[in-house]
Amino acid sequence: MDAELGDFLRSRRARIQPEEVGLPGHGRRRVPGLRREEVAQLAGVSVDYYIRLEQGRGPSVSDAVLDAIARVLRLDDTEQEYLRTVARPAATRRKSVSGPAPQKVRPGLRLLLDTMDKAPAFVLGRRMDVLAWNALGDAVVGFSQMPPAKRNMPRQVFLDPHARELYPDWPAVAAETVAYLRLDAGRHPHDRQLATLVGELSLGSENFRRLWADHQVKEKTYGAKRMMHPLAGELSMPYETLTVSGEPDQMLVVYTPKPGSQTEERLKLLASWTATPQTAGS
Repeated sequence: MDAELGDFLRSRRARIQPEEVGLPGHGRRRVPGLRREEVAQLAGVSVDYYIRLEQGRGPSVSDAVLDAIARVLRLDDTEQEYLRTVARPAATRRKSVSGPAPQKVRPGLRLLLDTMDKAPAFVLGRRMDVLAWNALGDAVVGFSQMPPAKRNMPRQVFLDPHARELYPDWPAVAAETVAYLRLDAGRHPHDRQLATLVGELSLGSENFRRLWADHQVKEKTYGAKRMMHPLAGELSMPYETLTVSGEPDQMLVVYTPKPGSQTEERLKLLASWTATPQTAGS
């Protein structure tokens, strides 16, 4: 994760132009954005200290220094959280040497999914693995048709040949997926299954490799997604993502079609074609 910290800092200073922080921008520059010595100067630390930090060989870094670097690099709240996580991985290193425990969805949450018969909903776990879903969620996305060992949203987005047909705004969906996966990797730097997933996606998708190298991080909270369903047609659905109480690595994702909209009517038709509700999880 030391390399992860350096890569993240380099990617973030590359996007800040000198003129934006009151520095002269004229003259030749070998790298885009700010130089390391400029970040150090603006953050109020020595150049040697910042270089050692970016190279992953510095001492334990204080909140004040991280706050100053975050200010200089104009990090948003999610990026600041990520910076702190990758800058202080010691506590994480002591955990899960043998790998994370199997992910399970508690019965009450499964029951909640089944009662949500008007909105597609599903539960995501670590690495964006799909752990459970309701009948309408399955009808929209097709979770039950995925091999259980491959039931994972990044795999669907980047390795499913039909993903670009399902998601008309595929570039945006792909970028958001990678940004959250990168955030998850920062929180769990020694998750071997995640490392395997990243390797699989990197080998299978040039787009994933490019987006992963960009080091964007983004929390999954709420938004909107368009889908082109093979039976129901175009679906335009806002969504809300809720952290499951007692299970911080699990998220309940619920699509919330606008009342009276064409999407709501199409989902009703799709629900009428759906067989007996199916929920599943690992």
